[in-house]
Amino acid sequence: MRGRRVYPAAMIESAPTRRAPTDDRRAAIAAAARALIVEKGVEGLRTRDIAERVGINIATLHYHVPSKEALIELVAESLRDAFIQQSIDRPRAHLSAAERMDLEFVDFREIALERAEIMLVFSELMERGRRDPRIAEAILPMKRRWRSILADLLTEGVSEGVYRRDIDPEAFATVMISSFIGFCRSPQKSAEALDRLVAELQRAIRNPARDAAADLSNSTGMPRHPGDTVSRE
Repeated sequence: MRGRRVYPAAMIESAPTRRAPTDDRRAAIAAAARALIVEKGVEGLRTRDIAERVGINIATLHYHVPSKEALIELVAESLRDAFIQQSIDRPRAHLSAAERMDLEFVDFREIALERAEIMLVFSELMERGRRDPRIAEAILPMKRRWRSILADLLTEGVSEGVYRRDIDPEAFATVMISSFIGFCRSPQKSAEALDRLVAELQRAIRNPARDAAADLSNSTGMPRHPGDTVSRE
């Protein structure tokens, strides 16, 4: 279809140094469509409303997105761009599994508190995709890829000994995504509530044996209190 990009499996590519006018116009259309989805849901998407928000006529809009399917694909593409940009802004290929997982939480915090519409649109498309195969085709590969990234990090963390040996990576990746989406859909979002959620998720995956060993090492390695020193005199 016109304008559709194909991303590599890792969902990471170099950012273009300069945007073409057509890309800027498509980005504006995607932003307007995302705002309408947040306000009215997918069923509230109207080409006239989008054109009015972007400041273009219907003919120009249809040039860039000739159908409702193309519009949904453009919106999904804009969500992928947002996730890709985070990986560009915070390189992580050289980090350990635990460090890369920490960055996943940092990425989510940024989206949840600064760009909540990204996750709201994602969840809305996911919900609509249950009933609309066209929307599912556009959005489900992104969810599968996200779950795969998290599951791979959990699997790698288990092998490195930092995560619980009995964790089910695929199942817990689903738990994480559901928790993220649920937080963004909550009407009462705050940085404090997010910190508590992240702390619980991190606590749930940590290897307790490793934590116990670290605590023991710290306790035995601490210098004695001066009052506890045994006199040799």
